[in-house]
Amino acid sequence: MASIVPSGATPAAPETALERRFPALAGRLARVRLVDAPTPLQPLRALGGELGADLWIKRDDLSGLAYGGNKPRKLELVLGTAQRDGRHSVLTFGGLGTHHGLATTIAARALGMRSLLVLVPQPVTDAVRHALLLDHAYGAELHYAASAPRAAVMGAALLARETVAGRRPLLIPPGGSSVIGTIGYVDAGLELAEQIAAGAAPEPSVVFVSLGTGGTAAGLLLGFALAGLRTRVVAVLVNDIAPPGHARILALARRAARHLHGLDPAVPREPALEPEGLVVVTDQLGPGYGAASAAGEDARHRIAALEGLRLDSTYTAKCLAALLDHAARGASPGRTLLFWHTYSAVDPAVHLAALPHPHQLPRAFHRFFAGNESV
Repeated sequence: MASIVPSGATPAAPETALERRFPALAGRLARVRLVDAPTPLQPLRALGGELGADLWIKRDDLSGLAYGGNKPRKLELVLGTAQRDGRHSVLTFGGLGTHHGLATTIAARALGMRSLLVLVPQPVTDAVRHALLLDHAYGAELHYAASAPRAAVMGAALLARETVAGRRPLLIPPGGSSVIGTIGYVDAGLELAEQIAAGAAPEPSVVFVSLGTGGTAAGLLLGFALAGLRTRVVAVLVNDIAPPGHARILALARRAARHLHGLDPAVPREPALEPEGLVVVTDQLGPGYGAASAAGEDARHRIAALEGLRLDSTYTAKCLAALLDHAARGASPGRTLLFWHTYSAVDPAVHLAALPHPHQLPRAFHRFFAGNESV
């Protein structure tokens, strides 16, 4: 797999599924190469056999060498646009252990951009501490805000500071779920359609995907519609800080369609996005964002034992728990189910000589390492 392009390099990215479907889009979306596509599409025979279901997985955990998961698909376009527009710094938000913030930091550094992260509370685990150390090691400027409103104020102040310094900062919404970021998953939906057309797997009746900020689900919904797939998107809510609802996801998909139509009129401005094509599952959240749930942990251990796959407790474990519950209730007898794996299989620590000491982080973060200095 290809790594993130080195600082200063802007090689031409390979043609995407979106460009193959709509050739006039070629070159009209600024993009840097962060993803090796297509990502694998594989059967989950052991787990599917236990469930009595035709179960498949889309391995977006293998989307990139420097960092995998769903974030690079969005960041290819978000940071490509930032580079095209001469931005020198990016600012984004997330929980203390945000995967989006870490992926943004790694990619921005490779492109020679500063990365500023404003982080809000979430349950502190070893995984969260590890993410904070990685953020610092990869050069993020870290700021802690005790609440979402305080994060907004802090973000505004940092944007003003960066602007005055002449760095033309780009504000990236949480999860990278802007219209531009969402288009990364429109491309992913079309990529899946190409794999199905090539006989790699049957068309799934349902795709299960984690729902954090909505861009992944919205992009898949639009991508499937443009490809003519009848596949429903089941988005499993894992975020109670600013949870996106059904209407918000549909609206984001429609905004992405209008943006693409403006670049190529062959893209329908108002595609047939049927409301019933999207289902939002809200009963797998457990204690809240960042906190493990009993069902999620059972699912995480089950797929590790049967398929050798690693999930995270915050996002993908809860998504798989919803799929297992769906299958156990016989909700889709005889139909194909697909689990879209959005957690990075890559630990960015492998590219570092060593992790920093926790006391090298800004003082506001020291409290999260009390008694855990060896993490």
